[in-house]
Amino acid sequence: MNFYKVPLLAILIMLSCSKKEKVVVIDSGNTHPNLILTTKSVSEIKSKLGTIPVFDETLKEAKEAVDAEIEKGIDVPIPKDMAGGYTHTQHKLNYATMQKAGVLFQLLGDEKYAIYIRDMLLEYAEMFPTLPRHPQERSYSRGKLFWQCLNDSNWLTFTSQAYDCIYSWLPKEQSDYLNKTLFRPYADFLSVETPQFFNRVHNHSTWGNVAVGMIGLVMDDEVLIERALYGLKKDDVDLSAKDNDGGFIFDKDGKAGFLANVDSPFSPDGFYTEGPYYQRYAMYPFLIFAEALENKKPELKIFEYKDGVLIKAVDALLNLTDADGEFFPLNDGQKGMSYYTASLVSAVDIAYHYGSQKPELLSVAKKQNKVQLDATGLSVAVGLKENKEKPFIKKSMELRDGSKGDEGGVGILRYQKEDETLALVMKYTGQGLSHGHYDKLSFSFYENGDEVLQDYGLSRFVNVEQKNGGGYLKENKSFAKHTIAHNTIVQNEISHFNYDFATGSLNHSDKYLFDVSDANFQIVSATEENAYPGTKLHRTMIMVKDEDLEKPFIIDVNKVESNKKNNYDLPFYYFGQIISTSFDFDSPKTLETLGDKYGYQHVWKEGSGAANAKSIQFTWLDNRRFYSITSATNPKDEVILARIGANDPEYNLRKDPSIIIRKKDTKNTVYASIIESHGSYDAVVEVANNAYSNFSDIKILSDDVKYSSFSIHFKDGKEKMLILSNIDNDKNKEHSITINGKNYAWSGSYYYK
Repeated sequence: MNFYKVPLLAILIMLSCSKKEKVVVIDSGNTHPNLILTTKSVSEIKSKLGTIPVFDETLKEAKEAVDAEIEKGIDVPIPKDMAGGYTHTQHKLNYATMQKAGVLFQLLGDEKYAIYIRDMLLEYAEMFPTLPRHPQERSYSRGKLFWQCLNDSNWLTFTSQAYDCIYSWLPKEQSDYLNKTLFRPYADFLSVETPQFFNRVHNHSTWGNVAVGMIGLVMDDEVLIERALYGLKKDDVDLSAKDNDGGFIFDKDGKAGFLANVDSPFSPDGFYTEGPYYQRYAMYPFLIFAEALENKKPELKIFEYKDGVLIKAVDALLNLTDADGEFFPLNDGQKGMSYYTASLVSAVDIAYHYGSQKPELLSVAKKQNKVQLDATGLSVAVGLKENKEKPFIKKSMELRDGSKGDEGGVGILRYQKEDETLALVMKYTGQGLSHGHYDKLSFSFYENGDEVLQDYGLSRFVNVEQKNGGGYLKENKSFAKHTIAHNTIVQNEISHFNYDFATGSLNHSDKYLFDVSDANFQIVSATEENAYPGTKLHRTMIMVKDEDLEKPFIIDVNKVESNKKNNYDLPFYYFGQIISTSFDFDSPKTLETLGDKYGYQHVWKEGSGAANAKSIQFTWLDNRRFYSITSATNPKDEVILARIGANDPEYNLRKDPSIIIRKKDTKNTVYASIIESHGSYDAVVEVANNAYSNFSDIKILSDDVKYSSFSIHFKDGKEKMLILSNIDNDKNKEHSITINGKNYAWSGSYYYK
């Protein structure tokens, strides 16, 4: 530290707290820590150290990491870089290290950790008053230490915990100095000075609310606590401006603040409207602040708020993962993010401790193999030591979207037999705020944790500085968010809602049917009537386990009704290599794009041909498994083999392939397909097993407003009839229709026999 730059008061304080002078920590119920750690939990944890393996190992790893940073010395650079750059990474490392050091000070009693935090905070207190907003002008809410206030809020959220751990150790003169010079100004900066960031319903604002609330709790500043919980008041700042891409986005009642961010984005089932990737990111501030409030303001009963939705949200989020624990990339989502991330370690521990201590959560914690270093982590560690865990079995389920659960949702159909798993995810949600994609009634399909038919996810290399400073790439808006990037219907090469955020935000799809009561016939069905004015889309997806087949197959029906003729595209984004096609196609010598806007400008047309049949088949190989799509077609339908990557000079997009079924100049139509996994290829013995589809074709027998019927033909000669009731989903309703001279009668919304 350069003492010539430190204010006189700070020098006196540092001298009074030198390493040679021991400071007595007063242990009383009114002293710090009292946020995440408390004097009571510290005492309890200390009494069990050395006997709780996963806690002890996590503590050991934290000590090794912090000791290494202390050995390197304090580094508080002048902010300069975007995400992934040196200054960004260093300030991020600083807050994480301080938070761990605070825990180590409390649990191990070694003053070197308190001294490290104190000295670093003095560096920040010296720097902060001199800082303008960050020099990188990319964000709608530029921070000071970081390029956006979001990351500054991360800093304050974690640093508040460190500060709480040394607050009673510091002389009052020093805590007063830090409160006045660093922490209260920082809280004001994130809130009243940046209202477009703070007063929103968005994951960004959740972090801002929590940052202000956490430091308010440390300083016992009721003004900051109220501001965090309920947002800015009209007399705090001018709240007249509105901007859907970074301005004030309140909930439907015009509210903001932490409680509004619990009320509005979460459905009663715990689904977070922005999608699982950002739910994962937001769960840490939601739950860490809830834990702090429970410790300091138990009268709020925060874990009972909105019928305990914060605890429900953890269960929902864990169910929004594939077999490997990776989150389904709905809306903006980076693939590979999983429940092994630190924010989910915290979430699982807090949900276990403050929930009903579900033993299923312990099995997730066991896989994570680390815990949060507080009372919640202690509870989990003790539960694991006592072998209380039970398997967390992901079941088929629907998670509703919308604050009241009436804005569509996500339907998940699952199959599991020993280690073999299949999962189909159909999305029929609301827009998902600014991170939403324009992909109503889209789906993705997984086998054993591997993507079979994919959702593209986001276009971004998070914290990779070379790629746009780690921020979103322009291709996120020009491709990834567009409808053609997803496995759903595109009309006239225009994205849903004409790619208009305001329009999309006003609308949502509607569930028509979700029924998983029969494990051999699981069905999800939803409608969308606003994506294209005058057109109704109705998608039904069914997971069928047939006694004669090794694995279940998927029946996919897209019914389209319009008041005029249109062109329709239905893409399927697969991986791997084409094995065979039942249709002929031409491959051009010179590639052209499918279109010039709405994402089509990024898709190469690598081959195309006419279906020339009433049913086509397409087989590919991926991960040494064979897959086929069998689709009912009109002979004039065009089948396009396409690949992402056009107009991408910086290679920001993945070069993934797709097959697109295009219907032209059509008013009302039905897409009907069978999607199946069948057989495998052994590269060692070079043998293909069951490499051919189990189906010969699927036929559309009839289609009108009330009913659609299909015949499914197996290769072995077996035939199944599927009839869907299109406008009456009453499970008790009696139906009777005649198809090709034969009468069919049944009760409920579908017939399959």
